[in-house]
Amino acid sequence: MKIEEIRADFPILGRLVHNKPLVYFDNAATTQKPQVVIDALVAYYSNLNSNVHRGVHYLSQQATEAFEAVREKVKVFVNARYSHEIIYTRGCTESINLVAAAWGRANILSGDEILISAMEHHSNIVPWQMLCEEKGAKLTVCPIIEDGSLDMKALAELMNSRTRLLAVTHISNALGTINPVREITRMAHEKGIVVLIDGAQALSHMKVDVQDIGCDFYAFSAHKVYGPMGIGGLYGREELLNSMPPYQGGGEMIKSVTFEKTAYNELPFKFEAGTPNVADVLGFGAAIDYINGIGIENIAAIEHELLLYANEKFSRDPLIRIIGNAPEKASLISFMIDKIHPYDAGTIIDRFGVAVRTGTHCAQPLMDSLGIPGTIRASFAFYNTKEEIDKLMEAILKVEALFL
Repeated sequence: MKIEEIRADFPILGRLVHNKPLVYFDNAATTQKPQVVIDALVAYYSNLNSNVHRGVHYLSQQATEAFEAVREKVKVFVNARYSHEIIYTRGCTESINLVAAAWGRANILSGDEILISAMEHHSNIVPWQMLCEEKGAKLTVCPIIEDGSLDMKALAELMNSRTRLLAVTHISNALGTINPVREITRMAHEKGIVVLIDGAQALSHMKVDVQDIGCDFYAFSAHKVYGPMGIGGLYGREELLNSMPPYQGGGEMIKSVTFEKTAYNELPFKFEAGTPNVADVLGFGAAIDYINGIGIENIAAIEHELLLYANEKFSRDPLIRIIGNAPEKASLISFMIDKIHPYDAGTIIDRFGVAVRTGTHCAQPLMDSLGIPGTIRASFAFYNTKEEIDKLMEAILKVEALFL
């Protein structure tokens, strides 16, 4: 499939920003949506709008079938054992909060430890801090080494008899580091530690196989995978999900109710209280179909080539300092321009129609540990081009000429 054909699938890529063609390099924050995803949302509200699971009428039955068909697609996409191991949530953040509330409150006791890494997104820090404060547990942080990789020796040493949970990102949204989650999970399981993987950045860049990884929980968001915002999911091992109490009460999570007692529904509905986001689930399904049509291996190859090209371009500029050079990286570059604050640089770069992210990227503790105020982040998707990277470099040179 030619790049022109791919780009034509994404209507927003044809628009102008500041009278210049949009160059969108903020894919780690959210990816753009192909027309088929947009069409899926319109089609639901135009032809199928009905609540699921509760109706015997035609629209409800059709909507329910479509809704559950997407759960099966997600199951295959991440290679879960069963479709009921896939819980619909609002996204990765809610998925992690679900585990913290439902599993954590039932299993974490005073004196226990929860282990995370120094490169975690706030969404994989704050829920565990809240749980530790509530339970009198301790949050332990594994450091990273100079190139932005996880310190695997320190990780092994930090796992001890008090460690109950390890929560770690698959791909760092701030550094691009790809963590060896399969090995990490094996190490943790050897010590009886439950493992949660924050997969927000991974699904769009690489094949994810939760059975091969072996993790207990895997959290993800649709909007990072060319799908709609406000929808995502949690993979959880059947045995653990069955052992956990519900996260919220009401609606679909109920089997029967009296004023004296409520019987909870079976998986996955036990964790899906209230009216679900049906339209966006169907949009997520359309996004999965679209990715499968191109092939995640093809996407990964295109993005790796873009990363290599950008690295080569940036390395020529002595004023650019790349933050994070792990051997295994996704298509993302975090960088600083000598003596120029990231916000100032990002504001000027935007005037050239180039969208990059500036700041701490919801990883403030990481930036504090690196002793920097933040970075400029250019994150690439398979619809980006080398010519767009050239435009970013032109904008960077303008920034340098203006400030230095």
